[in-house]
Amino acid sequence: MYDADVIIAGAGMAGSTLALALASGGLKPLLVDPQPFDAQLAPTFDGRSSAIAYSSFRQWRAIGAGEALEPHAQRIEQILVTDGRTPGAAARKPLPGFLRFDSSEISGRIDGEPLGYLVENRQIRAALSQAVIDKAIPVIAPMAATNLEVTPGAARLTLSDGRVLTAPLAVSAEGRGSVLRKAAGIGQIGWGYGQSGVVCTVKLERPHDGVAHEYFLPSGPFAILPLTDDRASLVWTESTDRGEALRGSSPQAFHAHLMRRFGDFLGSVEVVGPVFVYPLSLSLAERMVAPRLALIGDAAHGVHPIAGQGLNLGLKDAAALAEVLVEAIRNGEDIGAEAVLERYARWRRFDTVTNALAFDAFVRVFSNNNPLLRVARGAGLAVVNRIAPARRFFMHEAGGGVGDLPKLLRGQAL
Repeated sequence: MYDADVIIAGAGMAGSTLALALASGGLKPLLVDPQPFDAQLAPTFDGRSSAIAYSSFRQWRAIGAGEALEPHAQRIEQILVTDGRTPGAAARKPLPGFLRFDSSEISGRIDGEPLGYLVENRQIRAALSQAVIDKAIPVIAPMAATNLEVTPGAARLTLSDGRVLTAPLAVSAEGRGSVLRKAAGIGQIGWGYGQSGVVCTVKLERPHDGVAHEYFLPSGPFAILPLTDDRASLVWTESTDRGEALRGSSPQAFHAHLMRRFGDFLGSVEVVGPVFVYPLSLSLAERMVAPRLALIGDAAHGVHPIAGQGLNLGLKDAAALAEVLVEAIRNGEDIGAEAVLERYARWRRFDTVTNALAFDAFVRVFSNNNPLLRVARGAGLAVVNRIAPARRFFMHEAGGGVGDLPKLLRGQAL
Protein backbone atom coordinates (compact mmCIF):
# COMPACT_ATOMS: atom_id res chain seq x y z
CA MET A 1 0.00 0.00 0.00
CA TYR A 2 1.53 3.29 -1.11
CA ASP A 3 1.30 6.56 0.83
CA ALA A 4 0.95 8.53 -2.43
CA ASP A 5 1.47 8.25 -6.16
CA VAL A 6 4.40 10.67 -6.00
CA ILE A 7 6.28 11.92 -2.92
CA ILE A 8 7.86 15.34 -3.56
CA ALA A 9 10.69 16.40 -1.25
CA GLY A 10 10.60 20.19 -1.23
CA ALA A 11 7.45 22.33 -1.07
CA GLY A 12 9.00 25.46 -2.58
CA MET A 13 7.98 27.03 -5.85
CA ALA A 14 9.00 24.18 -8.15
CA GLY A 15 7.82 21.42 -5.80
CA SER A 16 4.42 23.00 -5.12
CA THR A 17 3.93 23.69 -8.84
CA LEU A 18 4.61 20.03 -9.62
CA ALA A 19 2.20 18.89 -6.88
CA LEU A 20 -0.58 21.08 -8.28
CA ALA A 21 0.15 19.95 -11.84
CA LEU A 22 0.02 16.28 -10.86
CA ALA A 23 -3.20 16.79 -8.91
CA SER A 24 -4.75 18.53 -11.93
CA GLY A 25 -4.06 15.34 -13.90
CA GLY A 26 -5.63 13.03 -11.33
CA LEU A 27 -2.53 11.81 -9.48
CA LYS A 28 -2.10 11.91 -5.71
CA PRO A 29 1.06 13.80 -4.72
CA LEU A 30 2.41 14.26 -1.20
CA LEU A 31 4.77 17.09 -0.21
CA VAL A 32 7.50 16.90 2.43
CA ASP A 33 9.42 20.01 3.49
CA PRO A 34 11.84 20.87 6.31
CA GLN A 35 10.27 24.33 6.79
CA PRO A 36 6.93 24.90 8.55
CA PHE A 37 4.43 25.07 5.72
CA ASP A 38 2.78 28.23 7.05
CA ALA A 39 6.18 29.93 6.71
CA GLN A 40 5.51 29.94 2.97
CA LEU A 41 2.72 32.42 3.67
CA ALA A 42 4.93 34.76 5.72
CA PRO A 43 5.54 38.15 4.05
CA THR A 44 9.26 38.14 4.88
CA PHE A 45 9.97 34.52 3.85
CA ASP A 46 12.14 35.57 0.90
CA GLY A 47 13.50 38.92 -0.21
CA ARG A 48 13.91 37.99 -3.85
CA SER A 49 11.72 38.41 -6.90
CA SER A 50 11.58 36.25 -10.01
CA ALA A 51 11.19 36.97 -13.70
CA ILE A 52 8.43 34.64 -14.88
CA ALA A 53 8.19 33.68 -18.55
CA TYR A 54 4.76 34.09 -20.10
CA SER A 55 4.64 30.32 -20.68
CA SER A 56 5.37 29.65 -17.00
CA PHE A 57 2.50 31.92 -15.98
CA ARG A 58 0.21 29.94 -18.29
CA GLN A 59 1.03 26.86 -16.24
CA TRP A 60 0.05 28.57 -13.00
CA ARG A 61 -3.24 29.62 -14.54
CA ALA A 62 -3.88 26.06 -15.75
CA ILE A 63 -3.24 24.52 -12.30
CA GLY A 64 -5.26 27.04 -10.30
CA ALA A 65 -2.70 29.52 -8.94
CA GLY A 66 -2.72 32.21 -11.63
CA GLU A 67 -5.75 34.17 -10.43
CA ALA A 68 -4.25 34.76 -6.97
CA LEU A 69 -0.96 35.88 -8.54
CA GLU A 70 -2.43 38.30 -11.09
CA PRO A 71 -2.63 41.33 -8.71
CA HIS A 72 1.03 40.85 -7.73
CA ALA A 73 2.43 40.23 -11.21
CA GLN A 74 4.03 43.19 -12.96
CA ARG A 75 3.90 42.90 -16.73
CA ILE A 76 7.24 43.38 -18.51
CA GLU A 77 6.46 45.26 -21.72
CA GLN A 78 10.02 46.17 -22.73
CA ILE A 79 13.54 45.03 -21.90
CA LEU A 80 16.44 47.40 -22.58
CA VAL A 81 19.91 45.88 -22.55
CA THR A 82 22.88 48.25 -22.56
CA ASP A 83 26.58 47.48 -22.64
CA GLY A 84 27.92 50.57 -20.97
CA ARG A 85 28.41 52.40 -17.75
CA THR A 86 25.35 54.62 -18.01
CA PRO A 87 22.07 53.20 -16.66
CA GLY A 88 18.99 53.97 -18.71
CA ALA A 89 21.08 55.06 -21.70
CA ALA A 90 18.97 53.04 -24.11
CA ALA A 91 15.83 54.66 -22.75
CA ARG A 92 17.11 58.22 -23.16
CA LYS A 93 19.28 58.12 -26.25
CA PRO A 94 19.82 54.97 -28.32
CA LEU A 95 23.47 53.93 -28.43
CA PRO A 96 25.11 51.49 -30.85
CA GLY A 97 25.67 48.87 -28.13
CA PHE A 98 22.12 48.40 -26.91
CA LEU A 99 19.26 46.00 -27.49
CA ARG A 100 15.54 46.67 -27.14
CA PHE A 101 12.90 43.98 -26.76
CA ASP A 102 9.25 45.03 -27.07
CA SER A 103 6.22 42.83 -26.41
CA SER A 104 4.35 44.37 -29.35
CA GLU A 105 6.81 42.72 -31.75
CA ILE A 106 6.05 39.10 -30.98
CA SER A 107 2.97 37.19 -32.00
CA GLY A 108 1.62 33.81 -31.01
CA ARG A 109 1.00 34.75 -27.40
CA ILE A 110 -2.35 34.41 -25.67
CA ASP A 111 -4.51 37.50 -25.00
CA GLY A 112 -1.72 39.99 -25.49
CA GLU A 113 0.73 38.44 -23.08
CA PRO A 114 3.76 40.55 -22.15
CA LEU A 115 7.40 39.50 -22.49
CA GLY A 116 7.08 38.12 -18.99
CA TYR A 117 6.18 39.07 -15.44
CA LEU A 118 8.06 40.13 -12.34
CA VAL A 119 6.66 38.68 -9.12
CA GLU A 120 8.02 38.72 -5.58
CA ASN A 121 8.92 35.22 -4.41
CA ARG A 122 6.90 35.67 -1.23
CA GLN A 123 3.77 36.24 -3.32
CA ILE A 124 4.52 33.20 -5.48
CA ARG A 125 5.05 30.99 -2.45
CA ALA A 126 1.89 32.26 -0.76
CA ALA A 127 -0.30 31.71 -3.83
CA LEU A 128 1.07 28.23 -4.52
CA SER A 129 0.80 27.21 -0.86
CA GLN A 130 -2.79 28.40 -0.65
CA ALA A 131 -3.60 26.46 -3.83
CA VAL A 132 -2.01 23.35 -2.30
CA ILE A 133 -4.24 23.80 0.77
CA ASP A 134 -7.32 24.42 -1.36
CA LYS A 135 -6.67 21.27 -3.41
CA ALA A 136 -6.22 19.27 -0.17
CA ILE A 137 -2.78 18.04 -1.20
CA PRO A 138 -1.19 16.50 1.91
CA VAL A 139 1.92 18.20 3.28
CA ILE A 140 4.22 16.84 5.98
CA ALA A 141 6.15 19.78 7.47
CA PRO A 142 8.36 20.71 9.13
CA MET A 143 9.99 17.42 8.24
CA ALA A 144 13.16 16.66 6.31
CA ALA A 145 13.81 13.74 3.99
CA THR A 146 16.95 11.99 5.25
CA ASN A 147 17.35 8.99 2.96
CA LEU A 148 16.01 7.19 -0.08
CA GLU A 149 15.92 3.44 -0.65
CA VAL A 150 14.64 1.80 -3.79
CA THR A 151 12.92 -1.57 -4.06
CA PRO A 152 11.72 -3.20 -7.30
CA GLY A 153 8.27 -1.65 -6.81
CA ALA A 154 8.70 1.44 -4.67
CA ALA A 155 10.73 4.40 -3.50
CA ARG A 156 11.08 4.37 0.29
CA LEU A 157 11.64 7.81 1.76
CA THR A 158 12.92 8.05 5.33
CA LEU A 159 11.94 11.18 7.27
CA SER A 160 13.80 12.88 10.10
CA ASP A 161 11.36 11.48 12.68
CA GLY A 162 12.07 7.93 11.50
CA ARG A 163 8.90 7.43 9.50
CA VAL A 164 9.19 5.70 6.13
CA LEU A 165 6.91 6.71 3.25
CA THR A 166 6.50 4.71 0.06
CA ALA A 167 5.38 5.61 -3.45
CA PRO A 168 6.08 4.42 -6.98
CA LEU A 169 8.17 7.57 -7.46
CA ALA A 170 10.03 10.16 -5.40
CA VAL A 171 10.90 13.62 -6.71
CA SER A 172 13.60 15.89 -5.37
CA ALA A 173 12.69 19.57 -5.45
CA GLU A 174 14.98 20.25 -2.49
CA GLY A 175 17.33 22.75 -4.13
CA ARG A 176 21.06 22.58 -4.72
CA GLY A 177 21.80 20.62 -1.54
CA SER A 178 19.41 17.80 -2.46
CA VAL A 179 19.59 14.92 0.03
CA LEU A 180 17.78 12.54 -2.32
CA ARG A 181 20.13 13.27 -5.21
CA LYS A 182 23.09 12.37 -3.00
CA ALA A 183 21.31 9.26 -1.67
CA ALA A 184 20.75 8.09 -5.25
CA GLY A 185 24.44 8.53 -6.04
CA ILE A 186 23.88 11.22 -8.67
CA GLY A 187 26.99 13.33 -9.00
CA GLN A 188 27.13 17.05 -9.63
CA ILE A 189 29.39 19.24 -11.71
CA GLY A 190 29.80 22.97 -11.41
CA TRP A 191 31.89 25.89 -10.28
CA GLY A 192 31.67 29.18 -8.47
CA TYR A 193 32.01 32.53 -10.21
CA GLY A 194 33.72 34.40 -7.40
CA GLN A 195 30.68 36.66 -7.52
CA SER A 196 27.71 37.48 -5.32
CA GLY A 197 24.25 38.64 -6.29
CA VAL A 198 23.17 41.70 -4.31
CA VAL A 199 19.38 41.90 -4.16
CA CYS A 200 17.02 44.53 -2.78
CA THR A 201 13.71 46.20 -3.50
CA VAL A 202 13.45 49.95 -4.12
CA LYS A 203 10.66 52.49 -4.43
CA LEU A 204 10.98 54.72 -7.51
CA GLU A 205 10.10 58.39 -7.81
CA ARG A 206 9.07 58.04 -11.47
CA PRO A 207 6.94 55.31 -13.10
CA HIS A 208 8.92 52.45 -14.63
CA ASP A 209 6.21 51.79 -17.27
CA GLY A 210 6.86 48.06 -17.19
CA VAL A 211 10.37 48.44 -18.60
CA ALA A 212 13.18 46.18 -17.38
CA HIS A 213 16.76 47.43 -17.69
CA GLU A 214 19.93 45.37 -17.74
CA TYR A 215 23.33 46.86 -18.31
CA PHE A 216 26.77 45.38 -17.98
CA LEU A 217 29.47 46.61 -15.65
CA PRO A 218 33.00 45.18 -15.35
CA SER A 219 31.92 43.23 -12.25
CA GLY A 220 28.82 41.81 -13.93
CA PRO A 221 25.24 42.65 -14.89
CA PHE A 222 23.07 45.21 -13.07
CA ALA A 223 19.34 44.63 -13.51
CA ILE A 224 16.44 46.95 -12.68
CA LEU A 225 13.34 44.77 -12.76
CA PRO A 226 9.90 46.42 -12.50
CA LEU A 227 7.55 45.45 -9.68
CA THR A 228 4.01 46.56 -8.91
CA ASP A 229 3.38 49.98 -7.26
CA ASP A 230 6.33 51.60 -9.03
CA ARG A 231 8.86 49.54 -7.15
CA ALA A 232 11.76 47.63 -8.65
CA SER A 233 13.81 44.62 -7.74
CA LEU A 234 17.52 45.31 -8.13
CA VAL A 235 19.84 42.42 -8.87
CA TRP A 236 23.45 43.29 -9.40
CA THR A 237 26.59 41.25 -9.52
CA GLU A 238 29.69 42.10 -7.56
CA SER A 239 32.85 40.22 -6.67
CA THR A 240 32.47 38.10 -3.55
CA ASP A 241 34.58 40.52 -1.50
CA ARG A 242 32.58 43.55 -2.61
CA GLY A 243 29.32 41.71 -2.04
CA GLU A 244 30.31 40.94 1.54
CA ALA A 245 31.40 44.54 2.05
CA LEU A 246 27.98 45.71 0.85
CA ARG A 247 26.28 43.24 3.17
CA GLY A 248 28.02 44.82 6.15
CA SER A 249 27.80 48.45 5.04
CA SER A 250 25.64 51.13 6.64
CA PRO A 251 22.36 52.04 4.92
CA GLN A 252 23.87 55.37 3.85
CA ALA A 253 26.97 53.76 2.33
CA PHE A 254 24.88 51.09 0.60
CA HIS A 255 22.60 53.74 -0.91
CA ALA A 256 25.58 55.70 -2.20
CA HIS A 257 27.03 52.60 -3.90
CA LEU A 258 23.61 51.77 -5.34
CA MET A 259 23.06 55.22 -6.83
CA ARG A 260 26.44 55.21 -8.56
CA ARG A 261 25.22 52.16 -10.47
CA PHE A 262 21.57 53.14 -10.81
CA GLY A 263 21.78 56.76 -11.92
CA ASP A 264 18.93 59.29 -11.76
CA PHE A 265 16.85 58.43 -14.83
CA LEU A 266 13.95 57.21 -12.64
CA GLY A 267 14.30 59.97 -10.06
CA SER A 268 15.11 59.34 -6.43
CA VAL A 269 15.39 55.75 -5.25
CA GLU A 270 14.50 54.52 -1.76
CA VAL A 271 15.56 51.10 -0.49
CA VAL A 272 12.59 49.33 1.11
CA GLY A 273 13.16 46.16 3.08
CA PRO A 274 16.33 44.17 3.69
CA VAL A 275 19.32 43.66 1.41
CA PHE A 276 20.25 40.10 0.48
CA VAL A 277 23.62 38.84 -0.76
CA TYR A 278 23.80 35.43 -2.44
CA PRO A 279 26.90 33.59 -3.73
CA LEU A 280 26.65 32.78 -7.44
CA SER A 281 27.63 29.47 -8.98
CA LEU A 282 26.72 26.90 -11.62
CA SER A 283 25.65 23.37 -10.69
CA LEU A 284 24.40 20.59 -12.95
CA ALA A 285 23.35 17.12 -11.84
CA GLU A 286 25.04 14.44 -13.93
CA ARG A 287 21.64 12.79 -14.43
CA MET A 288 18.07 14.04 -13.99
CA VAL A 289 16.72 10.62 -13.02
CA ALA A 290 17.73 7.51 -11.10
CA PRO A 291 15.75 4.39 -10.17
CA ARG A 292 12.41 5.62 -8.78
CA LEU A 293 13.70 9.19 -8.52
CA ALA A 294 13.39 12.35 -10.67
CA LEU A 295 15.07 15.70 -10.09
CA ILE A 296 13.48 19.08 -10.82
CA GLY A 297 14.50 22.68 -10.29
CA ASP A 298 17.72 23.57 -8.51
CA ALA A 299 18.20 19.94 -7.46
CA ALA A 300 18.89 19.30 -11.16
CA HIS A 301 20.40 22.62 -12.26
CA GLY A 302 21.40 25.86 -10.57
CA VAL A 303 22.35 28.68 -12.94
CA HIS A 304 23.59 32.27 -12.84
CA PRO A 305 20.74 34.84 -12.69
CA ILE A 306 22.13 36.80 -15.68
CA ALA A 307 19.12 35.90 -17.85
CA GLY A 308 16.53 35.53 -15.08
CA GLN A 309 15.70 31.97 -16.16
CA GLY A 310 16.57 29.88 -13.09
CA LEU A 311 13.03 29.41 -11.75
CA ASN A 312 11.59 29.10 -15.26
CA LEU A 313 13.82 26.09 -15.94
CA GLY A 314 12.41 24.43 -12.82
CA LEU A 315 8.84 25.25 -13.82
CA LYS A 316 9.51 23.68 -17.23
CA ASP A 317 10.75 20.57 -15.41
CA ALA A 318 7.52 20.44 -13.42
CA ALA A 319 5.35 20.80 -16.54
CA ALA A 320 7.26 18.14 -18.48
CA LEU A 321 7.41 15.64 -15.61
CA ALA A 322 3.72 16.06 -14.79
CA GLU A 323 2.74 15.47 -18.42
CA VAL A 324 4.93 12.36 -18.71
CA LEU A 325 3.59 10.88 -15.47
CA VAL A 326 -0.07 11.63 -16.19
CA GLU A 327 0.19 10.09 -19.65
CA ALA A 328 2.00 7.06 -18.24
CA ILE A 329 -0.61 6.30 -15.59
CA ARG A 330 -3.41 6.74 -18.14
CA ASN A 331 -1.64 4.16 -20.29
CA GLY A 332 -1.38 1.75 -17.38
CA GLU A 333 2.39 2.14 -16.96
CA ASP A 334 4.40 2.09 -13.75
CA ILE A 335 5.17 5.80 -13.27
CA GLY A 336 8.45 5.00 -11.55
CA ALA A 337 9.71 2.71 -14.31
CA GLU A 338 13.00 3.51 -15.99
CA ALA A 339 11.42 3.90 -19.43
CA VAL A 340 8.93 6.48 -18.12
CA LEU A 341 11.55 8.52 -16.28
CA GLU A 342 13.87 8.46 -19.28
CA ARG A 343 11.14 10.12 -21.36
CA TYR A 344 11.20 13.02 -18.90
CA ALA A 345 15.01 13.17 -18.82
CA ARG A 346 15.26 13.10 -22.60
CA TRP A 347 12.69 15.90 -22.90
CA ARG A 348 14.48 18.21 -20.47
CA ARG A 349 18.16 17.27 -20.81
CA PHE A 350 19.06 19.25 -23.95
CA ASP A 351 17.23 22.43 -22.91
CA THR A 352 18.77 22.34 -19.45
CA VAL A 353 22.36 21.82 -20.55
CA THR A 354 22.28 24.27 -23.45
CA ASN A 355 20.74 27.01 -21.31
CA ALA A 356 23.20 26.46 -18.47
CA LEU A 357 26.16 26.65 -20.83
CA ALA A 358 24.75 29.71 -22.61
CA PHE A 359 24.28 31.54 -19.31
CA ASP A 360 27.80 30.56 -18.26
CA ALA A 361 29.18 31.97 -21.52
CA PHE A 362 27.23 35.21 -21.04
CA VAL A 363 28.71 35.62 -17.56
CA ARG A 364 32.26 35.21 -18.87
CA VAL A 365 31.76 37.50 -21.85
CA PHE A 366 29.92 40.28 -20.03
CA SER A 367 31.51 40.25 -16.54
CA ASN A 368 34.74 41.97 -17.51
CA ASN A 369 36.16 45.19 -18.85
CA ASN A 370 38.34 43.79 -21.65
CA PRO A 371 38.38 46.49 -24.37
CA LEU A 372 38.26 44.01 -27.24
CA LEU A 373 35.38 42.08 -25.72
CA ARG A 374 33.50 45.31 -25.00
CA VAL A 375 33.75 46.27 -28.67
CA ALA A 376 32.71 42.79 -29.84
CA ARG A 377 29.75 42.42 -27.51
CA GLY A 378 28.56 45.96 -28.22
CA ALA A 379 28.66 45.17 -31.92
CA GLY A 380 26.81 41.91 -31.29
CA LEU A 381 24.02 43.68 -29.41
CA ALA A 382 23.74 46.26 -32.18
CA VAL A 383 23.50 43.59 -34.89
CA VAL A 384 20.77 41.64 -33.05
CA ASN A 385 18.89 44.87 -32.41
CA ARG A 386 18.77 45.62 -36.15
CA ILE A 387 17.52 42.16 -37.18
CA ALA A 388 13.84 41.83 -36.27
CA PRO A 389 13.66 38.01 -36.64
CA ALA A 390 16.64 37.64 -34.29
CA ARG A 391 15.00 39.92 -31.72
CA ARG A 392 11.75 37.98 -31.96
CA PHE A 393 13.57 34.65 -31.51
CA PHE A 394 15.27 35.84 -28.33
CA MET A 395 11.98 37.19 -27.00
CA HIS A 396 10.20 33.89 -27.64
CA GLU A 397 13.13 32.01 -26.09
CA ALA A 398 13.05 34.16 -22.95
CA GLY A 399 9.28 33.74 -22.78
CA GLY A 400 9.55 29.98 -22.94
CA GLY A 401 7.73 29.84 -26.27
CA VAL A 402 10.37 27.95 -28.25
CA GLY A 403 10.70 24.20 -28.73
CA ASP A 404 8.55 21.22 -27.78
CA LEU A 405 6.47 22.81 -25.02
CA PRO A 406 4.58 20.74 -22.45
CA LYS A 407 0.81 21.23 -22.50
CA LEU A 408 0.76 23.29 -19.31
CA LEU A 409 3.23 25.79 -20.77
CA ARG A 410 0.83 26.20 -23.68
CA GLY A 411 -1.98 26.90 -21.23
CA GLN A 412 -3.66 23.53 -21.81
CA ALA A 413 -4.93 21.17 -19.13
CA LEU A 414 -3.36 17.72 -18.73
